[in-house]
Amino acid sequence: MKLWIPGPTEVRPALLAECARPMIGHRSDAMAKLHDRIDPHLRLAFGASAESGSAVAVHTCSATGLMESSLHGTGKRVLCVVNGSFSKRWAEIAQILGFETVTLKKAFGEAASPEEIDRALTEKGPFDALTLISNETSTGVRTPLTGVAAVLRKHPGTLWLVDVVSYLAGMPIDFDAHGIDFAFAGSQKALALPPGITVFAASKRYLERVRAAKRPSFYLDPVRVIDGHVERKTPATPCIPLYFALAQQLEDISNGVTLPERDRALRGAAAWSARYAKHERMYRTTEAWATRHGFEYIPAPEHRSWTVSCVKKGPLDVAKLLAELKKRGHTISNGYGDLKDISFRIGHMGDHSEADLANLLAATDEVLASGVAQ
Repeated sequence: MKLWIPGPTEVRPALLAECARPMIGHRSDAMAKLHDRIDPHLRLAFGASAESGSAVAVHTCSATGLMESSLHGTGKRVLCVVNGSFSKRWAEIAQILGFETVTLKKAFGEAASPEEIDRALTEKGPFDALTLISNETSTGVRTPLTGVAAVLRKHPGTLWLVDVVSYLAGMPIDFDAHGIDFAFAGSQKALALPPGITVFAASKRYLERVRAAKRPSFYLDPVRVIDGHVERKTPATPCIPLYFALAQQLEDISNGVTLPERDRALRGAAAWSARYAKHERMYRTTEAWATRHGFEYIPAPEHRSWTVSCVKKGPLDVAKLLAELKKRGHTISNGYGDLKDISFRIGHMGDHSEADLANLLAATDEVLASGVAQ
């Protein structure tokens, strides 16, 4: 069965085998060496260099845990861009933590423009932090980072916190170049690993502010996690099997192992760029397929994700479509949250090949032609 939902995603057998390695102690030299293997490739994934003062780290929790972690010590007022189920969750977390939380709300399926974000920061500010989901998995909406980066340069007192959960390893983040202050992702999306750990990057100025502030958390204290990573340690017992798999996957991506055969000689940043290009091609292929069948996307063309397509179902019975595809060896997803009953989603992310995608779309064509999903 091929898994095409927007996470967890298909995991290669070689990575599952890494999870089955003999156990090691989490304070051992072997564990410290895992940190050493992970760090340089994780910096490539985020675009976060040591020279800039940016830090990267790994933590054992869900990405929702890092939504909370990212806010600790940032200040008192936060502007949350809410345009989907997960951005709504982040705003709820800010409220629970006691932040004065202002929301910039957009319809689910739309992105906030840089101009709208600038206006909210100017007219309702000042704010200590801005939260933004770069790629709303619930709606398939991608918010281009470049325009927002230009806005944040006009508001230097506002830390920029970005959820890149279904963005990392599928689209370029350019953490340092964009001036992002905190970005995080889970292992189960475009990194194509089992769920259970998270990765994140933090800027020098983020660390300076948060380190000087009161942080009402132990396990989700970002400074504690980062300091531990620098010392090649973790604040508590981590999910060691996923550290093995993460180290191997990051090395494989950097060494071209996961690329189409024509690109497998690429290394380092070039290999990561080729991985992003593959994700864009898979999105374009899915978009062309949807257009050919008369389906409409939820997001506008300029805001469509490279990793997950959220498509209006039209006259389709999505439950029947999903059931018929399972008979043919493929699993896609229905909509999520407010869009659950009007859409379906295809997660074309991770280590899937373009040939795999062609097989999925051919199977879907077969179901549509049969009329059983009407």
